[in-house]
Amino acid sequence: MQIAIVLYDHFTALDAVGPYETLGRLPGADTVFVAERTGPVRADTDNLALSADRTLADVPSPDVVVVPGGPGQRTQMDNPVLLDWLRAADATTTWTTSVCTGSLLLGAAGLLRGRRATSHWLALDHLGTLGAEPTGERVVTDGKYVTAAGVSAGIDMGLTLLGRIAGDERAQAVQLLIEYDPQPPYDAGSPQKAPAHLVAELRGAGRAR
Repeated sequence: MQIAIVLYDHFTALDAVGPYETLGRLPGADTVFVAERTGPVRADTDNLALSADRTLADVPSPDVVVVPGGPGQRTQMDNPVLLDWLRAADATTTWTTSVCTGSLLLGAAGLLRGRRATSHWLALDHLGTLGAEPTGERVVTDGKYVTAAGVSAGIDMGLTLLGRIAGDERAQAVQLLIEYDPQPPYDAGSPQKAPAHLVAELRGAGRAR
């Protein structure tokens, strides 16, 4: 099974690495980072890069596609190279997935019309304008499309999909191996739980990052 994780300038690192650390542990998986060009691709912090092993053209028909989000997603919304590749790859994928605002790229490619999907909470309204039915759930599965909410939800998405592909026990084993047992010091991980002034401040900033 080939798993293609898409990279582009100013993606969010955990959006890509979370699924890599979970789905990449599928037995026999060929997990590759793909981009328009091979070589290092800078994340949104600029001091971190992941290396694209292959170009999009080199990987025309992966079994699984993972599209991360990040500030750079905005400039990719009308990138014909990426959007055309997503449409073509999706025609033969077993699973097409996204993390955070990566779902906006799936939406821009026309792949989420009429489907339930999620994204970062600051991007849900935009997701609706792309024909999707937005929901604030952490992981949403609609047919072969699996979308995750913001950033850290990519780990949940990876484990969810791993369970669908390889069974619950394998997913549990991977969860144990990576010791994914969240115990955050604050209960502010969603707009429903966070202090109202922080929610308002981030909404006012108008950014999902």
